[in-house]
Amino acid sequence: MTADQLQALIAAGLTCEHIELTGDGRHWYATIVSAEFEGRRAIQRHQRVYATLGQRMQTDEVHALSMKTYTPAEWAAQPK
Repeated sequence: MTADQLQALIAAGLTCEHIELTGDGRHWYATIVSAEFEGRRAIQRHQRVYATLGQRMQTDEVHALSMKTYTPAEWAAQPK
């Protein structure tokens, strides 16, 4: 899987303001900003992202996904 494919999958299932992905095709690191994360704990945010990937996590298309998830306000407060 390519970064573009993974980004498209996440964006298709989750309204995102920002997605950054790096990785080697199996191990991925993502920064995801979505208003859908408002009021959710980190584990709930991650579960929401995993839900967009569905079976791809179980079939090893995406072996590992480490992520930082932010609401738009949290992202705006991050040092740039």
